[in-house]
Amino acid sequence: MSSYFEQDHLKESHINLPTESKQNYNNVYCLSGLGADKRVFTKLELKGYRQIHLDWLVPNNQESLTNYVQRLAVEIKENNPILIGLSFGGIVAIEIAKQITVQKVILISSAKQSQEIPCYFKLFRRFPIHRLIPFKSLLWAIYWLINWFFSLETQAERKLLKTILIDTDDKFLRWAIERVIFWQNKIIPDNVCHVHGTSDRIFPINFIEPDIKVEKGGHFMIMNRGDHISQIVDCLLNKQE
Repeated sequence: MSSYFEQDHLKESHINLPTESKQNYNNVYCLSGLGADKRVFTKLELKGYRQIHLDWLVPNNQESLTNYVQRLAVEIKENNPILIGLSFGGIVAIEIAKQITVQKVILISSAKQSQEIPCYFKLFRRFPIHRLIPFKSLLWAIYWLINWFFSLETQAERKLLKTILIDTDDKFLRWAIERVIFWQNKIIPDNVCHVHGTSDRIFPINFIEPDIKVEKGGHFMIMNRGDHISQIVDCLLNKQE
């Protein structure tokens, strides 16, 4: 697949979508990362496609990822959808594609099977300290470390992440981290394409087998490499299978 993304295919400058009825656009369903929302997709610009952002539902007590995904998939209002999943949203997109027929799944800074989750995440299965501590308080205590993990490059990115942390629902965040830690998946649905940065510190590249590597891209590359990621996703959406 990498030959498809030679530099010549990525030189075309982005143009704004024509002013016309949104009814004429194809829909793509976007799923964000842990606790985040559609703000993380503000730099993703897709020609001819309308982004529909699936908001996270409040999880039920001890709800399984399978049951949660069943409830979330009800929000998808068309057959054979296209999904774009970022980070935890990519894991959810994989689980949706195991339950319904999808046209395409594009993962960004994510994992498509449990063996791609770093082994040190799984230490929390034996030592579940994330269940015992006031989680949002911990996030603020290690805020500087989170900036490093996300490879944030500008003050605007740090401000956005800070705002997201403030707005994050603690119950959802704790539940979602638990789902990542205990995720068991060996099935990769058809038509999945995985885009991953070589400098991702959340899901390091040495654990990942991506279809497309983004050199020096970090976990937040959808923001600080937004133009390049948009071009890649555009190519994937318009590539003839």
